[in-house]
Amino acid sequence: MNGLEHDAAMKPTLAPAEGPTSVKLGSYELFNRLGRGGMAEVFYGRALEGPRAGWPVAFKRLLPHLSADETQQRLFAQEASLSRLLAHPHVVSVYEVGVVRGISFIAMEHVDGRDVGQMIQRCRARGIQLPIDFAVYLAKTLLDALAYAHQLNGDDGRPLQLVHCDVSPSNVFISRVGDIKLGDFGVSRTFLNEGDNSPIAGKAHYLSPEALEGEIDFNTDLWAAAVTLYELLTLERPCAGDNPTMVLKNVRKRKLTPVRNLRPEVPQELEDVLTRAFSKKPKNRFHSAAEFAAALVPHFDERIGTPLAIAAVVRGLFGASEQSQ
Repeated sequence: MNGLEHDAAMKPTLAPAEGPTSVKLGSYELFNRLGRGGMAEVFYGRALEGPRAGWPVAFKRLLPHLSADETQQRLFAQEASLSRLLAHPHVVSVYEVGVVRGISFIAMEHVDGRDVGQMIQRCRARGIQLPIDFAVYLAKTLLDALAYAHQLNGDDGRPLQLVHCDVSPSNVFISRVGDIKLGDFGVSRTFLNEGDNSPIAGKAHYLSPEALEGEIDFNTDLWAAAVTLYELLTLERPCAGDNPTMVLKNVRKRKLTPVRNLRPEVPQELEDVLTRAFSKKPKNRFHSAAEFAAALVPHFDERIGTPLAIAAVVRGLFGASEQSQ
């Protein structure tokens, strides 16, 4: 959610239609706040009108005090413009973008479940590993979503060459029924953004060495996807450090422990895929998200890719009563 921090006490379940816990804003009713960042906040709500009346939504709005800030308005408008173009089964759907009471908003699909970062945290807390098949399938699905985004065209039919720029486990969501969705294109870039020299806003552990030098391209997302797969397999980040400076230093040096040193049961062939993804020279890595995804196909049982199987893994970690907290 574009750097948004989850409010841990908030449980995204539908509150009563009326009462002090809800606020009507335009054609939406808002309940719990799910998170807040430096630019925007997201609420759990529902649509009151139109073909999706009664549907739950995640309602993202620019923070009210930024409504007069031209830079923040431009960035939020760019996110809204890009988000409404995205239509893929593994990307969070955007229902509507607009302005209400002078504040820009994006109403999008609410994924009732958990993000992958929360799953990894739960595994760490319990001292258990995710099944290898499950980890690889999640990474492959993430790459499928990125392959779609990377090939997205604009309204004029021209390729946008969209780069997500913030791929990480916390931006991959799994619903209660086993749907997997990539979300938060809030800091994404397109190669058509001429003159955009602003620093990348992704998370340090998931930035590629080239991104740290200001080189943003599709490889930025592929590197982050490789870091995500590594973390899914080992519950550790490949380029760790005691502080942000050390993390960035280790990323630049590509200082990481081989996966099989941390989890010997990972097949050597799967290790080889990650070794290629982390190659020192970008030209030796995968050249597209589709190519990376194809390399993962032999390394999971297709039966793990069913919604029931995916939902069962999440339910096993959190239990039915807290699965969507």
